[in-house]
Amino acid sequence: MEGVDHLAFERNKAQFDVEEMKIVWAGSREDFELSDRISRLVASDPVFRKDDRAMLDRKELFKNTLRKAAHAWKRVIELRLSEPEAYKLRAFVDQPAFTDLHWGMFVPAIQGQGTDEQQQKWLPLAYRMQIIGCYAQTELGHGSNVQGLETTATFDPKTDEFVIHSPTLTSSKWWPGGLGKVSTHAIVYARLVIDGQDYGVHGFIVQLRSLDDHLPLPGLTIGDIGMKFGNAAYNSMDNGVLRFDHVRIPRNQMLMRVSQVTREGKYVHSNVPRQLVYGTMVNVRQKIVADASVALSRAVCIATRYSAVRRQFGSHNGGLETQVIDYKTQQSRLFPLLASAYAFRFVGEWLLWLYTDVTERLKANDFSTLPEAHACTAGLKSLTTTATADGIEECRKLCGGHGYLCSSGLPELFAVYAPACTYEGDNIVLLLQVARHLMKTVSQLSTGNKPVGTTAYMARLEQLLQYHSDVKKAEDWLKPSVVLSAFEARAARMSVACAQNLSKFSNSEEGFQELAADLVGAAAAHCQLIVVSKFIEKLQQDIPGKGVKQILEVLCSVYALSLLHKHLGDFISTGCIDPKQGSLASEQLRNLYSQVRPNAVALVDAYNYTDHYLGSILGRYDGNVYPKLYEEAWKDPLNDSIVPDGFKEYIQPLLKQQLRNARL
Repeated sequence: MEGVDHLAFERNKAQFDVEEMKIVWAGSREDFELSDRISRLVASDPVFRKDDRAMLDRKELFKNTLRKAAHAWKRVIELRLSEPEAYKLRAFVDQPAFTDLHWGMFVPAIQGQGTDEQQQKWLPLAYRMQIIGCYAQTELGHGSNVQGLETTATFDPKTDEFVIHSPTLTSSKWWPGGLGKVSTHAIVYARLVIDGQDYGVHGFIVQLRSLDDHLPLPGLTIGDIGMKFGNAAYNSMDNGVLRFDHVRIPRNQMLMRVSQVTREGKYVHSNVPRQLVYGTMVNVRQKIVADASVALSRAVCIATRYSAVRRQFGSHNGGLETQVIDYKTQQSRLFPLLASAYAFRFVGEWLLWLYTDVTERLKANDFSTLPEAHACTAGLKSLTTTATADGIEECRKLCGGHGYLCSSGLPELFAVYAPACTYEGDNIVLLLQVARHLMKTVSQLSTGNKPVGTTAYMARLEQLLQYHSDVKKAEDWLKPSVVLSAFEARAARMSVACAQNLSKFSNSEEGFQELAADLVGAAAAHCQLIVVSKFIEKLQQDIPGKGVKQILEVLCSVYALSLLHKHLGDFISTGCIDPKQGSLASEQLRNLYSQVRPNAVALVDAYNYTDHYLGSILGRYDGNVYPKLYEEAWKDPLNDSIVPDGFKEYIQPLLKQQLRNARL
C-alpha cells in the first residue's frame, strides 16, 4: 500500500536514539545537516533521475551523464554552493563522470605539485571549468609500477620545449577517466629525459583538445577504451586511450614545485621537500577509505531492509512465515558487514585527522611520521576496498534471487565499486608496501628506534611475544583491552615470524618474493588491528544520545570478534589464544547478533540515505517491495510489445516447421 511504512514495526524495536546516531554517522551536526539538505535537493530534481540507467545504450548513457554533470555545475553556480556542498552534490548525483577526475585528481595534482605561478595560471581556469582535466598516469603496459612508465618527455633546449612521445604501443595512456571524450587537458606522467639522461617520472600539463571545436590537437590519438564490467555502472565514464607523436609543450608546463628544468636544461631540486607529494597521496587514500564506508553501508542498508521484509518458511497453522533476518545464518553474514560499515566510517574519520596532522608537520619540515602514515593509508585503502567489494557481493547474495535484478541496485553498486580494488594502487601490491614498512620497523627495534603511530605497539614486542589470552568465559571477549591485546599479539607475531624467515635468505629481495603470501597476511593483520583500535578509541569519546554508545559497543565487538572468527587459525597458530578461547569468542559473537537484531533496521536508517541515492526497490525506506518490483518489471523495453520483435522471422517458422526426420 502506498504511504504505509511496512518497516515501522522494525523501527519501533530500536533501543537507541536514531536521530543522534545519524549525527554520529555524519561526523557532526553540521555535516549531517549539509548531507541531508543536498541529498534531498538532488533527489527532488528530475534531471538527476537514475532508475532508467540500466536500459540506456552506451551513447545514450554517456549523453545522459554529460547532461547531469552540466546540470550539477549549473546548480552549483545558481545556488552559490560552497566547495563541500558542491562535493556532496556530485556524490549524491551518483553517476561516475569526468568531473570526478577533474576535481578529484587534476585539480589536487596542480595544487600539490605546481609552483605558485602555475597554480595562479591553471587553477582559476579549472575552478571555473573553463578547462576540464584528467590524470594520465596509467599505461597499457604499466599500472602499479609507476617507475616503469614508458612515455617520454624529452627537453629540447633549442626551442625551450618538452617533446612528449609514446615510443611503444604499451606506452599508450590507458584508463584515465574523462580522457576518452571530454577532457581538454591532462596531467601526463612521463619519463623526463635531458641530454640523453633519464631523470625518472614527472608530471606535465598537456592540452589535449581545441577549446574551440574540441578536436584533438595535432600529434594526439585519443579515444575511449570500450565497455567495462556491468550494465550502466562505470560505463558512464569515458575511460580513455592516449598516444603522443612527438607533441611539443612549453617548458613551464612541467609541474615544478619539487624539481625544475632550467632554460639551460639543468635539472635542479627546489627547496620544497619531495615528501610533500606523499601528503597528497595520503589525502586521496583517506577519501577512498571514506568512500568504502559509504558504498558498503548502501549495500548493507538494502540487504538489511529487504531481509526484514522478506519472509520464507516457518509458517505454523497458516500464520506468517519467518522473516529472513531472523535466521542465524542470515545474521552471521549480514551483521558483521553492518558493523564493518561503521568501523570503516570511524577509521576514515581518523585518517582525515591523520592527513591534517601530516600536512601540518610537513609544513614545519617534520617528516618523522610520514613513512608510517603512507604505509598506514596504503594498507587501509587495501583492507577497506577489498572488504567492501566482497561485502557488496555478499549483500547481493543475502537478497536471494531478487538481488540479481538491476532494480535491486546491488549489481550496479558492485560494478561501480569493484575498480576501487585496483585504482590508486592494486590492493595486494599495497599490502606488500605495508609489509616492507613492518619489516623495517621490526629490524630497527634492536637499534633503539622507537616505532610511532599505528606501529607503536611494536615497542612492547617482548611482552607481546610472551602474551597468551587469559579469557575464561565468553563475556571476557567484550572487554576492549582483551580484544586489543589479542589483535596486537597476533599482528606482532606474524610480523616477527616473517622477519625471522626473511633473515634466512642471503638475498632479501628473493626472500621477499618467496614469502610474499605470508607478508601480505602479516600486513592485513596489522591493518585489521588499526581498524579495531580506532573503533575502540571512538567509543572512548563522549557520545550523546540514549543507547547510542551501547549499540556502538555491540557493533565494535561484532566487528572484532567476526574478524577473530574468520582468522581463527592465525590467532591459534601464533599462540595468542587456544581453541577453547576461540570457541568462547564464537559463542559471544552469536550472543551479540541477538543484541543487534532489534536495532538492525534503525542502524541502517541512521545512514540517512534517500531512496533516490540508494537506487534500490529492495532497500526502499517504506519496505513496499513487491508491488514496486511488479510495477518496475513492466517498464522494461522488452514489454513494450506483447509479441516480441523477431517472432515472425525466427520463432514462428520453428513452431510451424514439419519435423519429418527428427529423432526427438
